[in-house]
Amino acid sequence: MEILLSIPIVISILATLFILPAWIKRAKHVGLVGKDMHKVDAKEKVAEAGGVSVIIGFILGVLSYIAIKTFYFKSYDGALEIFSLISLILIVAFIGFTDDIVGWKIGLSKTTRIFFLIFASFPIIVINAGKFGVANTVLGASYPLILMVIGIVGACATFNFLAGYNGLETSQGILLLSALTIVTYLNGTTELSLIGLIMIGALGIFYLFNRFPAKTFPGDVLTYAIGGLVAVMAIFGHIEKIAVFFFIPYILETLLKLRGKLKKESFAKVNADGSLEMPYDKVYGLEHLAIYLLKKIKPNKKVYEKEVVYLINIFQLVIIIVGFIIFKVNPFSIFSA
Repeated sequence: MEILLSIPIVISILATLFILPAWIKRAKHVGLVGKDMHKVDAKEKVAEAGGVSVIIGFILGVLSYIAIKTFYFKSYDGALEIFSLISLILIVAFIGFTDDIVGWKIGLSKTTRIFFLIFASFPIIVINAGKFGVANTVLGASYPLILMVIGIVGACATFNFLAGYNGLETSQGILLLSALTIVTYLNGTTELSLIGLIMIGALGIFYLFNRFPAKTFPGDVLTYAIGGLVAVMAIFGHIEKIAVFFFIPYILETLLKLRGKLKKESFAKVNADGSLEMPYDKVYGLEHLAIYLLKKIKPNKKVYEKEVVYLINIFQLVIIIVGFIIFKVNPFSIFSA
């Protein structure tokens, strides 16, 4: 059984590994490229929307799992929920891809983006997924109609706030989904944990091409999808509270972005030696805070892009560990199970 259930993860990894280099080559050929903002002399443009390869790998992996479940195990349990999850991922990925094609400087308007993201939550609402949530016992029908929409739209729309540095979005996605995968596994919703692993496998391959120096950017096509998957895993896995706790860095990022009226960018100023400087007098993002703290800590006051990503990832990891402690989750029990 373990071998069979590892097949979807392998398919996701191999599909992403096969598609991504071809996508990078094709994107450059058609001019779907962007400037790497934290490089001094970035003559060669970087392929945009590379997250398309992750979405394809993820969908193929999940579909192969459904095939194994249907033809080998002769089971249709949970198929409706899985297909609703796939539908949501495809819709938010399409919204993100549209944003990528239009261009991040122009993009979809905030109102249009929110409207489409609300529409994207429909596949989860129409199957009455709220019945799986613990809050449903208190809020009744308002749970799927209000809280689920807020959760899905909020996760999709804000996950790409903490971005703009090589490997940041991808590594954050791996950390968040790994934490949720552990929680869902220990809660007994192993199907969700497998789906999480399928996405983590694809993201692992993508990270090799997205880390410093990046050969491709994820684009909103991927960040929206990761945010959507985080929200759906929380809803289907009955783990809304701990998922919100894990999302604290993005809540803080959103508050800091609102401080700048959503007009201040996450990018830093780049010095001639490639080191980074605070772009504003005030902090308008965790990226700016990371630069500020690193300049205080480092003797030479030189801060580089990789260090900003590492510090934010450490903060996310600390939040996850604290979340495990508060919500009494023992990840080491997986090995003794």
